Amino acid sequence: MPLSPAEYIPQTSKTRRPFLFWLICVALVLAILLSIVGAPLAAANNDPRLALTIYRAFSTVCHQLPERSFFIAGHKLAVCARCLGLYSGFGLVLLLYPLVRPLRSTTLPPTKWLFLSAAPLSLDFSLTLFGIWENTHSSRLLTGMLLGGVTVFYVMPGIVELSTRGIRSLEKRVEPTFTMVSPETMAAAPSDYSAPERRI
Repeated sequence: MPLSPAEYIPQTSKTRRPFLFWLICVALVLAILLSIVGAPLAAANNDPRLALTIYRAFSTVCHQLPERSFFIAGHKLAVCARCLGLYSGFGLVLLLYPLVRPLRSTTLPPTKWLFLSAAPLSLDFSLTLFGIWENTHSSRLLTGMLLGGVTVFYVMPGIVELSTRGIRSLEKRVEPTFTMVSPETMAAAPSDYSAPERRI
């Protein structure tokens, strides 16, 4: 049975934060994907400084081997085919996430689905490592996309939890009350004027 739109996209100001956090995540992932494609385009358009900056940034997370990478305009992408699959799979599913699952949901799927989605990638890597068969750009891309896409369902609930944590603490916080002390209590309070040596 389909859910109502209100269950997918928060409508009230209190519950709009998960939607805003999702938008921020989409913008960040799109920026990463544009950077991956932007590096070879910058190199092809005689902007080696920008291209080198992007290549160096991604070199910390990817081997960037030319023989395992896609090329645009005669230059390799900023990451290999498998990493491209991971990023693009994550980005695609993240973009469609509100259509598949309510943004306010913080429940995680069973961990077995994450391991099952990693199995094809592991198999693709292992068979090549042991010389049984040589994987291709397509197999690296598709197995990466599968794992990257499934990972969204484990990352987004945590992000939603973080986005609503501040709201929950505000709702639970009790405003302090201030009670004025009566004049009799103030008059009965001890005074330091009887002992001048204790005064500051």
